[in-house]
Amino acid sequence: MTFLSDEILQQKTSQELTMMLYEACEQSLEEAISSIEKKDYMLANKKFQRAVDILERLGVGLNYDAGIIADELDALYNYMSELLIIANIEKNIEKAKEAASILHVISAAWNEAILTQTDKQSKTVRARKNAYEKNALYAE
Repeated sequence: MTFLSDEILQQKTSQELTMMLYEACEQSLEEAISSIEKKDYMLANKKFQRAVDILERLGVGLNYDAGIIADELDALYNYMSELLIIANIEKNIEKAKEAASILHVISAAWNEAILTQTDKQSKTVRARKNAYEKNALYAE
């Protein structure tokens, strides 16, 4: 498992962080399915739990000011989470693959949107924001 430093994460946009979450979720689902096929149910359980956790984080991060798309994504995240919980309990590869298929479509669309978006935030504003975030103190 690869971990990124805080400094690298701070340089990512929220869209890039979302893409990273999609990629991590897809990887966890692939590993969960593979683990079921190998009858390694403990590892499958761990990977399913990680995927559900990522979906919950994606749901929490939605911007509901964006309109109906946020509501639709929330519904999809909830549906995929339910599929994965059932897939985990039943060790059902088909349900896991259904969730992975939905996630792949969303992830591909998100990636395409990132690649085609125009940068609306000036470099100066972004530099100030990054400087603030880099030096901000967070209470633990």
